[in-house]
Amino acid sequence: MNKFVSNIITALILIFAQGLFFNNINFLGSINPFVYVFFIAYFPLKNNRTFFIFCAFIYGLIIDIFSDTHAIHAAATLVISFLRPNLLKLFFGIAYEHQVVKFDSIDLKQNLLYLFSIIFVHHLILFGLEIFNISKISLILKNTFGSTIFTFVVIYILFELILNRKK
Repeated sequence: MNKFVSNIITALILIFAQGLFFNNINFLGSINPFVYVFFIAYFPLKNNRTFFIFCAFIYGLIIDIFSDTHAIHAAATLVISFLRPNLLKLFFGIAYEHQVVKFDSIDLKQNLLYLFSIIFVHHLILFGLEIFNISKISLILKNTFGSTIFTFVVIYILFELILNRKK
C-alpha cells in the first residue's frame, strides 16, 4: 500500500480511537492516554517539515473537535511537531542527520527515551494550557506525569503491534 495512504489511514484510526474510546477512560479521575501522539512521534522522516507541521496542527484541531477542547491539542501537537527534529537529533544523532533512522529497527533505549520525551513535552503543554494557572503547578505536573506514563505504555504497545510486526 502507498505510504501516504497508509499514513492517512493510521491517522484516521488514531483520531477515531482517541475520540470514541480513549477520551472516556479517566483512570484515577484525571489520567487519560492520548494515543494520537503516536502519529506525530512516528511520522516518516523524509517529508517536508512545513507540510508536517501544518498536518500536525490540523490533526490537533480534529482531536480538539472530538474532545470539545479549545485548541489545546492543536497547540500541543504543533509544539511537538516543531520540536521533533531536535528530539530526533538528540536521541539518534548522526543517524538522524543522514536520514537513516528507521523506527522499526532502532535501539530500544533510544526509542523509549525519544518516545517518553515527546509524550512528556506534549502533555506538559496540553495540561499547562488546560489548567493555565501557575498556582496550580502541582496539579499540572501530577496530570502530566500520570498521563505521560499511561500514554507511554499504550503507545509502546501500539508501536510493538504496528511497527515491529512489519519486521
